[in-house]
Amino acid sequence: MTADWTAIEALPATKLVDLFDQDSNRLSMLSLDVAGIHFDWSKTHLTKDAVTAFEALAKAQGLAAKREALFSGAHINVTEDRAVEHTAERGEGAPDSVARARAFHQRMRTLIDAIEAEALGPIRHILHVGIGGSALGPDLLIDALGREDKRYDVAIVANIDGVALEDAFARFDPAATLLVVASKTFTTTETILNATSALQWMTEHGVEDPYGKVIALTAAPDKAVEWGVDETRVLPFSESVGGRYSLWSSIGFPAALALGWDAFEELLEGAGEMDRHFRLTALHENAPALAAFADLYYTQVRHAETRATFAYDQRLKLLPSYLQQLEMESNGKGVTVDGDPVGRPTAPITWGGVGTEAQHAVFQLLHQGTHLVPVEFVAVIEGGDTLAEEHHRQLLLNAFAQGAALMKGKQVSDPARSYTGDRPSSTLLLDQLDPRTLGALIAFYEQRTFVSAVLLGINAFDQFGVELGKEMAKAAGEGGQSFDPSTEDLIARAFG
Repeated sequence: MTADWTAIEALPATKLVDLFDQDSNRLSMLSLDVAGIHFDWSKTHLTKDAVTAFEALAKAQGLAAKREALFSGAHINVTEDRAVEHTAERGEGAPDSVARARAFHQRMRTLIDAIEAEALGPIRHILHVGIGGSALGPDLLIDALGREDKRYDVAIVANIDGVALEDAFARFDPAATLLVVASKTFTTTETILNATSALQWMTEHGVEDPYGKVIALTAAPDKAVEWGVDETRVLPFSESVGGRYSLWSSIGFPAALALGWDAFEELLEGAGEMDRHFRLTALHENAPALAAFADLYYTQVRHAETRATFAYDQRLKLLPSYLQQLEMESNGKGVTVDGDPVGRPTAPITWGGVGTEAQHAVFQLLHQGTHLVPVEFVAVIEGGDTLAEEHHRQLLLNAFAQGAALMKGKQVSDPARSYTGDRPSSTLLLDQLDPRTLGALIAFYEQRTFVSAVLLGINAFDQFGVELGKEMAKAAGEGGQSFDPSTEDLIARAFG
């Protein structure tokens, strides 16, 4: 492994404009089209030699076997001795797991049919409470795809801050509200407290049987029934589906209800298409692999600590937030699968925003600041508005021009007005934003994260780092545990 990284770290630091001058085939080598998405890494510092070096590292780290293990249902989440089977939700996995996922999907569809037939009474609003992957995925799907065809008014509430719930209460009629409680374990403190408060709101406003309008999305159905949800309104999903990978499961219920079942099926099909590309394509032509190679080049060779994603489409404004959890919870690790220190950087800090707003906020640092920040542009050829075409034309031109400007720079006599250039970017250009393409896009990001983890020798599928703060918050609430002087003072000031 050391020799492989040494070869990567020894790659020459040639400027981007020179790389184009030296290789007339650069664009074709570093761009490809998959599932309605055009990928372009030609404005990164990847070269043919770099890709070859990363392929050697991938071979040394057993990527091919681990990729197959991912799809076969092997227990690749070694710290929790668990399979990782979100791909089975979209039809790519062990036959038994795929069959189980389809059965759970059919159960979800049956319940959706009943809701649409008003078996639970007239429903106009969906109040979905969850946190992390139980909220971010459905929120992204509905915001991206539901601007025209959304059949219900949906609120996704994750924050335990009561203001978030009250915002939804102010918009909704409690008698026409469906409460959806999403928690893998059905013990998540924030989610259960929010759900309890929502039930209280429904009761206080005259709903006779509030539990009769509760849907539970969980991998622990017994806990949901114990909490009070009727078994017929519990939508299970497999324990082997991780929270941040769960939008394909029953966690996607609010999206399937709001957007329609056909849209949800197309989402799964698009993700399955990307899965097949990832599973069957050589690494030098493999979109998730090439993206991971670029990510690792900048973290390991250029010591970039962050990566920015800018969605040049308002419908994808939640994408950077979604990627923050996917990438930093998956690969924000300090030890290998064997428990040894990694000894090198792992996940970059993921951040981003929406173009063109971000151009007037953070792009100053990207162009002239002292930090090297690889940038990813995500844009859509077909616009989502009905206004004059110039709106979307200017949006896309700004995205493309920013990438060109980051690479080329500009040198003038006044240093304050000069741009160093040689700043990397990649572009993901979707033909259109529909369920199939969005499914492929999200699956691409998942598999990219997996490749990075394998090459670094870490486990992308546990998340013990989120637990310590929760444990200490619980201890603080129960009393009987002392904290540092600063924390003790803050607790005293807040609660007396």
